[in-house]
Amino acid sequence: MNLTSDRVRSIGWASVLVVCGAITIGLTLRVNAVKSQVHDTEKKIVWVKQDIDFLQTEFQTRSNQQALRDLNDLEFGYKAPTAGQYIEGERQLAALGVPAGPGAPSPIRYANAEVPADGENGGKGGPSLLAMVSPVAGATAAALSEAPKGRAEARDPEREAIARDAAALGKRLARIEVAEAAQQ
Repeated sequence: MNLTSDRVRSIGWASVLVVCGAITIGLTLRVNAVKSQVHDTEKKIVWVKQDIDFLQTEFQTRSNQQALRDLNDLEFGYKAPTAGQYIEGERQLAALGVPAGPGAPSPIRYANAEVPADGENGGKGGPSLLAMVSPVAGATAAALSEAPKGRAEARDPEREAIARDAAALGKRLARIEVAEAAQQ
């Protein structure tokens, strides 16, 4: 087999190209592997930074809780609720209620938005501030300004009925508890 110099050169160049191609593929694979490692390391760095931020927040929260507990012990003296402080049901809640005592203000009432027909507002067409009901006295401001100061206030029958019902509430609830206990 007679090889000419041109043929040897072309075989040499082909082998050099194959070797260079193999080296290029090998280097490309190696670079991609390093890039993957760099990417994984960057992910770990981000995770560690997030973990550090979380731990710093946790540390600050716990140190603030410690400071709040110390401040509470020193200044306020608040304590966590115990099991005896919770209410079991509606009856126990109702037992805590106290009927309104003498001289206690009546529930808040809303102002009357109707325009009086007889012209109590001094001839004005709109509602007056004097038509509002006082939550303490239970009368309108106009009636309070006109009433003599020495006279005792007349009792409202609806208010007295509500006070009687509130006073009897504890007795009624106790009677219900006894009835249920007898059935069981």
